[in-house]
Amino acid sequence: MIDIALPLLLLLMLKHYICDFVVQTQYQLRYKGIYGHPAGLLHAGLHATGSAAVLIALKIAGLLPVSIALLAALLAAEFVLHYHIDWGKEQANKPLSKEEGTAYWALFGFDQFLHQATYIAIAYVVLRD
Repeated sequence: MIDIALPLLLLLMLKHYICDFVVQTQYQLRYKGIYGHPAGLLHAGLHATGSAAVLIALKIAGLLPVSIALLAALLAAEFVLHYHIDWGKEQANKPLSKEEGTAYWALFGFDQFLHQATYIAIAYVVLRD
């Protein structure tokens, strides 16, 4: 199982890059800080969908011998976590939005750290014995 850990993490990180920096729209960026707004739900949904593609592809390839129920639970958890991490960042970012100094970038980096920690947790759950 350890043989797939690094490729799994790299695929989840690539998915994160695509969802956050390639396909995220101004609509999502503008409104994901409003709790319950469809923009934030859409953004978190894109992340969960991307993770589903990675995890299901690896399961079909026989590299993740876990149940579909566990994968569904992990994807639901990622959706909820991603949504709330982004919403929380937006709340903390409100007073910083006009000056993108050290505090802004520290907050941005912490947001990215939390997302990457989520992927490590997902990998741990699907690869544990």
